[in-house]
Amino acid sequence: MKRLMIAAAAVSATLLLGGCATTIRSDVTTFNQWPAQLPDKSYAFAQVPQQYNTLELQSYENLVRGQMTRLGFHEAAGSPALQVTMRFRTVDVPTQVAYPAFAPMYPYSPRFAYMGWRRRYWGGLYSPFYDPLWGPMPAYEVETEHRYHRELELSIQQANDGKRLFDVTVRNVSRNMSTPAVMPALVQSAFHDFPGPNGGARVIELQQNPKG
Repeated sequence: MKRLMIAAAAVSATLLLGGCATTIRSDVTTFNQWPAQLPDKSYAFAQVPQQYNTLELQSYENLVRGQMTRLGFHEAAGSPALQVTMRFRTVDVPTQVAYPAFAPMYPYSPRFAYMGWRRRYWGGLYSPFYDPLWGPMPAYEVETEHRYHRELELSIQQANDGKRLFDVTVRNVSRNMSTPAVMPALVQSAFHDFPGPNGGARVIELQQNPKG
């Protein structure tokens, strides 16, 4: 499914890309019936079919292990008290974005030149500026950009009777094609202020420093 958007300003886009760190914004919804006392904090991941037990999944499970260790849980191979289930998905949503044919630099657009300024052809000359009182309004160029919709679901339940204690869903929309680059922030958001509000929806923003 394609969507159409009109780029109204370049300033906000520049601010998003201009810093040293990237802000990853996630919508987090939690439900929990977490007990006041939990003497046994041992856990194990639920078994998944062999075709889904990929190296990618195992990598993301390691991220969950790190967060649960931070919270005082420990993984047990024998008879754990808790069972952890993890699911994730990424959907590529092509989005049609309309940019003015003559406008300041749009960092998200692959088409810009002349020090970042789009130039419109006027009577044999390329004008470096656009004056709304001079000439007609600029035309629009439509470009297809990709937005990646990601969803992470985590569940913790009692191993003996299957009673659910904690459910969290993390949703994120990003232009970053790499799910492994974004997943650490999604897992961290899932355990933010654990166990979180029961039935509460929050927006969590995390700063991610670029590698190197």
